[in-house]
Amino acid sequence: MLHISRLAHQRTVASLARSSFRRCKSSSAQDAVRSLKDGDRLHGYTVKRVVEIPELMTTGVGLEHDKTGAQHCHFARDDSNNTFSVMFRTTPMDDTGVPHILEHTTLCGSQKYPVRDPFFKMINRTLATFMNAMTASDWTTYPFSTQNQKDYENLMSVYLDAVFYPQLRELDFRQEGWRLEHEDPNNPDSPIQFKGVVYNEMKGVFSDSMNIFMQAVQNKLMPNHTYGVVSGGDPPAITNLTWQQLREFHHSHYHPTNSKFVTYGDLPLERNLELINGNYLDKFDRINIDTRVPLEPRWSEPREANITCSRDPTGTEKQTTVSATFLLSEVTDIFESFTMNIICTLLTDGETSPFYQALLQENIGSDYAPLTGYQGMMKEAAFSVGLRGISSDDVDKVKDIINTTFDKVISEGFDQKNIDAILHRIELSLKHQSSNFGLHMALNLASVWNHDGDPMLALQINKQISQFRQALADNPNFLQDKVKQYFKDNPHCLTITMEPDKDFEEIRTKEETERLHKHVSQLTDADRKVILDTGKELLAKQMMAEDINCLPTIHLDEIERKIKPEPIETMTMGGVSVQKCAAPTNGVSYLRMVSNLASVSDELKPYIPLFCNVITRSVLSPFKAHHTDDNTYEQGVMFSSHCLDRNLEKMLTLWADVFARPDLRDNDRFLTLVNMTAAEMSSSVVSMGHSYAISHSRAGLTPAGFLQEQFSGMTQLELLNSIVGGDPESVFKVIDKMEEISKCLLNKSNLRVAVNTTSESMDTTLKSVDGFLSLLPGDALTSNFLTKDPNYKVNESLTQFERPFSVNYVGKSFLTVPYTHEDFSRLRVLAKLMWAKFLHREIREKGGAYGSGAVCSDGVFSLFSYRDPNSLKTMEVFDEAVKWLCRGDYTHTDIEEAKLSVFQETDKPVTPGRSGISQFTTGVTDDMKQTMRDQLFQVSKKDVTDVALRYLKKGQRSNAVSFLGPANETVQQDKRWKIITS
Repeated sequence: MLHISRLAHQRTVASLARSSFRRCKSSSAQDAVRSLKDGDRLHGYTVKRVVEIPELMTTGVGLEHDKTGAQHCHFARDDSNNTFSVMFRTTPMDDTGVPHILEHTTLCGSQKYPVRDPFFKMINRTLATFMNAMTASDWTTYPFSTQNQKDYENLMSVYLDAVFYPQLRELDFRQEGWRLEHEDPNNPDSPIQFKGVVYNEMKGVFSDSMNIFMQAVQNKLMPNHTYGVVSGGDPPAITNLTWQQLREFHHSHYHPTNSKFVTYGDLPLERNLELINGNYLDKFDRINIDTRVPLEPRWSEPREANITCSRDPTGTEKQTTVSATFLLSEVTDIFESFTMNIICTLLTDGETSPFYQALLQENIGSDYAPLTGYQGMMKEAAFSVGLRGISSDDVDKVKDIINTTFDKVISEGFDQKNIDAILHRIELSLKHQSSNFGLHMALNLASVWNHDGDPMLALQINKQISQFRQALADNPNFLQDKVKQYFKDNPHCLTITMEPDKDFEEIRTKEETERLHKHVSQLTDADRKVILDTGKELLAKQMMAEDINCLPTIHLDEIERKIKPEPIETMTMGGVSVQKCAAPTNGVSYLRMVSNLASVSDELKPYIPLFCNVITRSVLSPFKAHHTDDNTYEQGVMFSSHCLDRNLEKMLTLWADVFARPDLRDNDRFLTLVNMTAAEMSSSVVSMGHSYAISHSRAGLTPAGFLQEQFSGMTQLELLNSIVGGDPESVFKVIDKMEEISKCLLNKSNLRVAVNTTSESMDTTLKSVDGFLSLLPGDALTSNFLTKDPNYKVNESLTQFERPFSVNYVGKSFLTVPYTHEDFSRLRVLAKLMWAKFLHREIREKGGAYGSGAVCSDGVFSLFSYRDPNSLKTMEVFDEAVKWLCRGDYTHTDIEEAKLSVFQETDKPVTPGRSGISQFTTGVTDDMKQTMRDQLFQVSKKDVTDVALRYLKKGQRSNAVSFLGPANETVQQDKRWKIITS
């Protein structure tokens, strides 16, 4: 489950288009609904409108359920990856997190599916390409997507039974929300603690100072109704929520009259309506319910606020954040929202934008403040701009810059080239195809439709563009007038400053201790007995074996035995290897180039990620272990871009300029990008702590793992912070290293290329690529791009990164085997089995962590936990999980379900623009994939037990543990541990 907290960046309507999956000139799915007309009756629904949306190759049908008033949008499109979602407007009026905890608890058992936690159990019984539930500030949605019709109907049944007929058992509320429980539920002498999944999740959320800042902005900008509270739950308030209040919130908000449904894809509308109405909605009647959010009373003058956060021990002395946030128009005004989205993008995006030049290029701070840009997740949109990583002495300076920049824009306007670039970006996004379009459609429409806006109009992008162009033609000052209206003349502006407080964590810990003491001190002997008995009951329930045959499932014999091939051809152009893939890319050409790093010295390699950001912000650095040998790997930098076919020559010219004339000697620009890179990576640690823990635990096991940690792990963050923390002159010395790297990489000596475009455009595209390659410096020398390190020495380690967090992120990795080894398929199944049947129960349900998992990749097997109140205890769980696997305490059915989970991963749709790219980046061919698929079908219980004994049992294989979390006294006293505090 996911909590979408606070003001989140709204994807533009254009970004919605970027998720489109497949297009064609005619669609049987669309034809099936085009005959419908307003007033038609279908399975208890009345058709309200049928709308063609040609730019998205979609036909939309709006319906209303006759008995309940439930709203329904169906989007017919020739896409087999069908999506379903049901959304409720949820408007809490306190900080207890009731909608968030309800979202969790509804999925813990229902009338038709009374088993414990059917949502997580279904993960192993489905081929879903997406499954989740999400709570925002004023809505909660339950979406899924799948390519299998039986699976679609199975999941729809589970989801609808969960939201309309949940059991909402008190024990489930205690597990998912919060509870008082003994540290050891079986020991009445052990201390009583606060426990609960959401409680610990939100402690983790607010361990991040950026989340504290964003939440404060929303609460203080719109304080008078539901946006003035923490919908996800503030830990001090979560412990005030009662089970009865949870049930009452469900009764008042989870009713069909307050619901909105989205169905999308090529499955028939009539079948969707028949299932929804016949099984659920027809059993309800319309009720009087008003969950509408009122408009925020507008201020007569701007306001200011000051908040505090914890100090980042890895950062510089400059840790203050300040921003100005303006309340804009209602998001239901589609054109006004479209216009303001473009204006906000013009103001902040890219190195030529006014605020980038005024704020970032001045190097006052490290990066934009959180939320900078257009926000459209609430009833009224907002725009924020500011800086983080500044000195407290510069707060007033930043405020002045913000005001003067608006004045300058009002006076001078925007460069027409920048306006044209944004409109071109929208055009390209309408053509570019990425997976799960239906899911992105449902999520992007949520805020507009939640407040009774027009979801069909929101998707008619071409109509918005035409109206925008006309407005510009009618009034040359159209954009400046909007800037003046919403920013210069708008008194509803909040300026908020966040300062680090060295005592912040101590104060927060003291508050929790005192709150716990208050709860415990009021307990009677009878209360204490209830707590002990309830803890034992919950533990027994968590350990109880269940018959889950009531849950629907997909069976292995229903899965296609053959892979879907991704046909590619490889050729040579001027000595450079070029992979070509002809696919229906809808008029878009895709170019990817990998430049090998073998010629870069070990001293320079840690600076590669920074080089990537300086050259172009879109560069990635892949490091993949070879599929047959753990000590053989490819190290390279990937350059990638895509464009409309008509712009291919222009795109290649830009790349030729990057290779021939890299912009490395602009000291101010370099310093800006270094600061931004460090700030972005630092802020990702709290949300991606488990990834950092896994990366560091893998670093000593394989050469590829070592490089991956150097380039994207805590090791890289330490390097960036050391650069930023140095004096400016030492920072500029790094530019010399950038130039040395460019000499190694920006040529065709170690280059290989992949091209994806339509078969009709392929010859023209290849001719242009050939011309581009002929312009590049260097000679194509490398035919073998692999690096072999046969003498690599494995390094086992125990490491803690001590951080001011309220939770932990734990990772443990084992050295195993590469992709083509026969045991790799068995380890993949083992990973899914281990999570579903052991780790989830022990770490999430019993331990209270938000998440856990097991991952098998690149010759390494990893375990992890996420937002975990425990650290050493979780490591013990990892050990117990291995013992459980070695004992074989699982069934043949468990193995079959684990296989389904693997196929769920492997069978996700591949877009035309990415066809063949997995082979390009990993070397894994279609034949290898087919062999892997055949092996997966053959994995037995004995196979899983054998690989557990062979690779995971203590003493069998090298392993390492790393975790991020607060100071731990036991770890500090254990000399085996290396503790990193800065």
